[in-house]
Amino acid sequence: MMDIAAAQVAARDALEELVRLPSVSADPAADLRQSAAATADLFHAAGMPDVEIIDSIPGGQPAVLASYPAAPGRPTVLLYAHHDVQPAGDLREWTSPPFTPEERQGRLYGRGVADNKAGIAAHLAAVLAHRGAMPVGVTVLVEGEEEITSPTLGALLDKYHDRLAADLIVLADSENLELGTPAFTTSLRGTAACIVELRMLETAVHSGVFGGAAPDALTALCRLLATLHDDRGDVAVAGLLAAEAPRFDYPEQTFRAEAGLLEGVELTGSGNVAGRLWARPAATVLAIDATPVSRASNVLAAGARAKVGLRVAPGDDAGRAAAALAEHLDRHAPWGGRVTVEITDIAQPHHVDTSGWQFDVARRAYGEAYGRGVVQVGSGGSIPFVAEFTSAFPTAAVLITSAGADNHSRPHGIDESIDIGEFERACLAEALLIEKLAERGPGSPVRT
Repeated sequence: MMDIAAAQVAARDALEELVRLPSVSADPAADLRQSAAATADLFHAAGMPDVEIIDSIPGGQPAVLASYPAAPGRPTVLLYAHHDVQPAGDLREWTSPPFTPEERQGRLYGRGVADNKAGIAAHLAAVLAHRGAMPVGVTVLVEGEEEITSPTLGALLDKYHDRLAADLIVLADSENLELGTPAFTTSLRGTAACIVELRMLETAVHSGVFGGAAPDALTALCRLLATLHDDRGDVAVAGLLAAEAPRFDYPEQTFRAEAGLLEGVELTGSGNVAGRLWARPAATVLAIDATPVSRASNVLAAGARAKVGLRVAPGDDAGRAAAALAEHLDRHAPWGGRVTVEITDIAQPHHVDTSGWQFDVARRAYGEAYGRGVVQVGSGGSIPFVAEFTSAFPTAAVLITSAGADNHSRPHGIDESIDIGEFERACLAEALLIEKLAERGPGSPVRT
C-alpha cells in the first residue's frame, strides 16, 4: 500500500536540499557533479537498486540514471527531469536569496524550484510512495545540461538506449495553466534563431557632415526588424505555417494578468489567445548590438547586429522556417544595405499523439490525484529534448506534464516558485500512475 503522505514530506525536504545547490550549467565554475551526487544519493536512499552518475559522455555534464527492473510482462516507465538551472540574474531583484528556498503564502521560492528540481522531487516521491517495491519497471533519468539545450543528450540516449527503453516516458518539465487542473502538453512550438548583421558604410562617420544623405546602419536595422510583423502584430515572414487553432479557452484577462501587460497595452496578432501562443509563429528581437546611451556620440553607425528568435508552429519544419526568416531579412534590407544572416539555433516543433493505452492510464491517475479531469494544452515554448526522446524511442508514449509548476512560477525569472499544494498533487499523480500501470499486468506491450 502506498505511503504518499510520508513521501510528499520527504520529497519536499529533498527539493529544498537540491535548490540550495547552485547547479547553473551555463557557469563553467559551477559544480554540477555535487548536484548530480545529491540526486543520486536521494534515489539510492529511496531504494532504487541501480543508481549511477553518468559523466562519460564527451563534453557532457553529469547525469543520474537510476533503475528498478520490470517483472516479466510488466511495463516500464521512464521518469525524466534535469538538475541544472538557469543563472539567477540580478540578486538584488529577488525577494529572498535565489539559492535559499523560502516558503511564502503557500508557494516555495528559489532558483530551479520549478524548472526543474520539482520534477526530480516528484519522481522521488513516486518511488518513495512504493517503499522501494515498484509494481512496474521504473527508470529515472536526471540530466545536467537541459538549460544549455542538452547538447550531448542524443549521445547519452544512444549509449544507454537499452537501459532507458520504456513504454511510457514522463517528461515533468511543463506547467499547469491553472492551479488544481492537471494539464498534458500535447504540442510545442519549435525555434529558429539567427544573428542578422546590416552594413551600410565602410566606417562610422560624422552625423552632422554626412547625415541626411548617408544611411545610418542602426536606423536601417530598426526598419528591417520592423518588417518582421504586420500592423496587427502577426508575423509577416512569407512561407511560415500555422497549426489548427486549439479549442482551449484561454481568457484574455487571465493572459493579460499572467503576462504582466501594462494597462492600455494591446495584444499583438490575430485569432484567439491560445491560437496565437500555441498554433502560430512568433518573432522576437532578442538583442541588438548598439552603443549604450551613456557612450553615445554623433556618428552614423557603419554596421549593426541583432539576434532574432522565431517560434515555429507545430506542423512546420524549423530548418525550413529558418531559411524563410533569412530570406525575408535579406530581401527587406532598406536602402541597399548588405545583409548577412547566421542561423544559430534550430529545434523542431512537436505534436503528441494521446490515443494510446498509456495515456488512458495517465488520465485516470492524474484525474484521481487532482480530483478533476485532465486538459490537453499546447505550449508556446520549446523543449528541444522531446525530439531526442521521440527519435530514440519512437513507439514509447511521451507524457509532458507539470511537477508543480503553473503560470505564476516564473521559470528562468526573478522569484521563481511553485505552489506547494500543486507540487503535492503532482507527487500523488506520479505515484498513482506507477500503481495503475501495474494493472496492465501480463501481456503489456513489449518495450521498444
